[in-house]
Amino acid sequence: MKLLYPGYDVLAKRDSPSWDAPTRAVIDARLALTAHQPRFLDPHQWRTVEALGARIVPPRPGRTPVPLAAMLDVKLAGRRGDGYRNARLPPLREAWTLGLAALTAEAEARHGRPFAELPAEAQDALLAAMQAGTLEHPAWGALDPALFFAQRVLHDIADAYYSHPSAWSEIGFGGPANPRGYVRLGANARDPWEAPEADRRVR
Repeated sequence: MKLLYPGYDVLAKRDSPSWDAPTRAVIDARLALTAHQPRFLDPHQWRTVEALGARIVPPRPGRTPVPLAAMLDVKLAGRRGDGYRNARLPPLREAWTLGLAALTAEAEARHGRPFAELPAEAQDALLAAMQAGTLEHPAWGALDPALFFAQRVLHDIADAYYSHPSAWSEIGFGGPANPRGYVRLGANARDPWEAPEADRRVR
């Protein structure tokens, strides 16, 4: 996979006028999550979330892995909801607890192993069935697999991934525009501290 912004590291801006002390503190806290110890997820749930993350947003070569399980654990432990939820879903922590247990039950019923221990192809097949709403193990209960996939799995994992500096570097995002902001706002204009995109023309 070719990097769109080779060599770009948003953290090079850390001590520049682009970020102030509160911004640096928020970013440093996210970076420190690589050493996070679970506070809500148990070890099995943790491994399942790691496996989900690897299928939803596979690790990018040349980029620091995003600690998705740690980021979700912080959200769950702190009851950090989005301020809204689909009325057909249970509250955040209950939805994840039920969904992870049901996914484990599906994997063991179909393959005799937990989701995290399955090969990538089997994991993808289960996720495709979840997205289609065709998983039928009794462990799902009243939880709609398709709704859980769309509004918890995809939403929470993508939200965590793209709030991490490693993902910002991957997509050429300059991170929080605080306090300097951006100056060149016209089409195809780039501030000097923004990432230049690699030439993707066929050679």
